[in-house]
Amino acid sequence: MRLSPLMTPHAQALKTAAVIGGGPAGLMAAEVLSQGGVRVDLFDAMPSLGRKFLLAGVGGMNITHSEPFDAFLSRYGARAAQIKPLLEAFPPAALREWSHGLGVETFVGSSGRVFPSDMKAAPLLRAWLHRLRESGVRFHVRHRWLGWREDGALRFAAPQGELAVKADAVVLALGGGSWAKLGSDGAWVPLLAQRGIDVAPLLPSNCGFDVAGGWSEHLRSRFAGQPLKTVALRFTDAAGYSHERRGELMLSGTGIEGSLVYALSAPLRDTIAAQGSVTVLLDLAPDKTLDRVIAEVAHPRGARSLSSHLQSRAGIKGVKMVLLREVLSADQLNDPVKLAHAIKSLPLTLVAPRPLDEAISSAGGLRFEALDQHLMLRDLPGVFCAGEMLDWEAPTGGYLLTACFASGCVAGQGALTYLNDHHAATD
Repeated sequence: MRLSPLMTPHAQALKTAAVIGGGPAGLMAAEVLSQGGVRVDLFDAMPSLGRKFLLAGVGGMNITHSEPFDAFLSRYGARAAQIKPLLEAFPPAALREWSHGLGVETFVGSSGRVFPSDMKAAPLLRAWLHRLRESGVRFHVRHRWLGWREDGALRFAAPQGELAVKADAVVLALGGGSWAKLGSDGAWVPLLAQRGIDVAPLLPSNCGFDVAGGWSEHLRSRFAGQPLKTVALRFTDAAGYSHERRGELMLSGTGIEGSLVYALSAPLRDTIAAQGSVTVLLDLAPDKTLDRVIAEVAHPRGARSLSSHLQSRAGIKGVKMVLLREVLSADQLNDPVKLAHAIKSLPLTLVAPRPLDEAISSAGGLRFEALDQHLMLRDLPGVFCAGEMLDWEAPTGGYLLTACFASGCVAGQGALTYLNDHHAATD
């Protein structure tokens, strides 16, 4: 194993920083540090940078949300207090201005979500990497972090063999545990645990859930991947708190997923962990009252089939009808009152979240209690942490990316302050 100093011989006076992780948090930390006059080397295990960022842009790059700050902050649930100072340091409006500074304009969609003007992630990433290279940031791909040597040097598995790197400050932005093939594999967890750092177990977030007993072969083979539009989902969690939300979900091969489910994935997951299962109630006709649905379903249908009758009278068609037939007995389907109640409160018992590697993001990670207000590890001075590897979660809708950008900004600023203070103390 050879030792590789970050500085070239003619730049020995420069302060140095190693950033590990090439997602939004790591790239933002690198930008803050390089703008502060620090020599920055960024390492990533993958062959190219920002792979999960690019995946997030498939189907439309949602970078943040335009809702008021307090509503925005509430999306971070139990960790809102820890996320608040990060968002105050780099709020959603600052993220939009930052994008504009890269030549990528943004717009607010009808849902309040914010998108780049072309809806794509790749042009934004290309412009960002170009600016970072111009500012002197050096990128090292295919460098997998292996922890520390006894002398404090960073260890990497690199194409040329194991490498040791020394830096004046380190920013870890290693991602969570979802989408291992894109680099977020959670391999850093034992490396920090070996140093006595407290890490909460990584759990799936923004994920789908399996239904008890699974679906029939008929549903799996013909309707998995089909959306249920304009439905409401409600349930009571293990603490007795009621949740209700309206939106769109999708039938999967094993259960349900989609934006409506993702928005409630944290309490659903935690309730299953506490109780073993959770029963959710789907309202397939949220724009109609129960009394009206009863009246419509009970209306004489003559020679029409039940499917035709429900479509014309109650607006129940397609996948909604498939789901009713999947869940209800023949007696329930043929009893207008029971059927109407099911349309308004169709029970589905969920028994497990989908595996972590299938989730959009992960919960758990490095506990904030192990960090100071600058996101520096209390037990490892000079080592800062950012991004999804921290113990927080949020629904999709720009909230995940915004907090990753913001935490990278704060970690970069913290590392810059640390370097300046340390440099002044040694002068």
